[in-house]
Amino acid sequence: MAVTLQVNIVSTNKEIYSGVAEMVSAPGEMGEMGILPRHNQLLTRLKPGQVRVKPPNGEELIFYVSGGLLEIQPDLVTILADTAERAQDLDEAAALAAKRHAEELLIGRASEMEFAKAQAELARAVAQLRTIERLRKRKK
Repeated sequence: MAVTLQVNIVSTNKEIYSGVAEMVSAPGEMGEMGILPRHNQLLTRLKPGQVRVKPPNGEELIFYVSGGLLEIQPDLVTILADTAERAQDLDEAAALAAKRHAEELLIGRASEMEFAKAQAELARAVAQLRTIERLRKRKK
């Protein structure tokens, strides 16, 4: 029997996923993190990007998170995301529109606050589009 860990992905308004996995990959603040069973304890921030969950004998599951917290225990991974969605539920047209809007804000910014907000919006939109693209490649 394969060694697994429990994975819980929760957004501010609902539980997105709860199950066992052989491996989890998440966009940590300092870079991409691969998490296997018996990982050392860790608490870190997440940046916008993909969370990939590999269930035992199953197809990799892909989720989008806009940021949040990642808690790792030796047999438990908990993701508390600001926003989280299954990759197949993402709206590509909305992500493209958000990306265009953020790029326009960056060009015409009036203050540092607007610039920071536009950068964050752009990072979220680009992360969503990358998640959609990864899902497309996997289906081929």
